[in-house]
Amino acid sequence: MPEISRFFGIIITMNYNDHMPAHFHVRYGDQKAMIDIMALRLLEGRLTPRSFGLVMEWAVRHQAELMEDWQLARQNAVLRKIAPLE
Repeated sequence: MPEISRFFGIIITMNYNDHMPAHFHVRYGDQKAMIDIMALRLLEGRLTPRSFGLVMEWAVRHQAELMEDWQLARQNAVLRKIAPLE
């Protein structure tokens, strides 16, 4: 899974040729989750409220870039890094 961003110990990844809906993966310690890019909602897994809030703040700011990476991943192209939350 290519890493597309990392901030505050949170790792954001995206798989090539993954299933719909368009989503990204989050790892934070032993927590794992899948987030829907368009709806910005939790699809699977669990994050603490604090880490979920940070991920959502980042995702709102970078939603268009996430969709661009999703399209690149569907084409097996190199994914672009996305700026971390600061």
